[in-house]
Amino acid sequence: MFIGTKFCSHCGAQAERAEVPSQKICRCPRCRVNTNALAIGKTELRECPRCEGVWADAEALQRICADREQQAAVLGVATTVAAPDTAPMETVRYVPCPVCQKLMNRVNFAHCSSVVVDVCKGHGTWFDKDELRRIVEFIRAGGLEKSRVKEIDELERQRRELNAARTATARDRGLEYQPTVFSPRGNALSLAAAAIVSSLFD
Repeated sequence: MFIGTKFCSHCGAQAERAEVPSQKICRCPRCRVNTNALAIGKTELRECPRCEGVWADAEALQRICADREQQAAVLGVATTVAAPDTAPMETVRYVPCPVCQKLMNRVNFAHCSSVVVDVCKGHGTWFDKDELRRIVEFIRAGGLEKSRVKEIDELERQRRELNAARTATARDRGLEYQPTVFSPRGNALSLAAAAIVSSLFD
């Protein structure tokens, strides 16, 4: 979206962005300057005035991942159109959490989004410029559901391997082994959206 437009010409999302007063200090992990507090829809985030990176605490990120209205608000934030990136890839640099100052982990969001973000499990996630929009587009395209299915399939594969190993051990000892019946698919599908999101960073 271009600055000054109120709605996205592609998806119709409304530009809902407002800076809010805050006395809280929250420094950008890259530029080390204090970030601005802003509300996008009903979600409060922090944005660096220099690099335009965004800090979302754990609760705010869960709300964005679970609520399509908040996703539309993120997509509807007006921004300048970036020029094509022809610069060489930058060296990977671990950055400190704005809250606890410990170095954050670099994580491929949902293990399959191809968007690598900086995560402090206890406090929140740092998104470099444009990464939050890319994450929201990934979610709206069904990315979290695909990630969950992959996770469930992996649990089922591990269960089958465990049962096969136990059956072989019991056979070697002349015992009869009754395989454990466990349905990770049924259990996982009943998880709340917030629990799914938090598990993505485990």
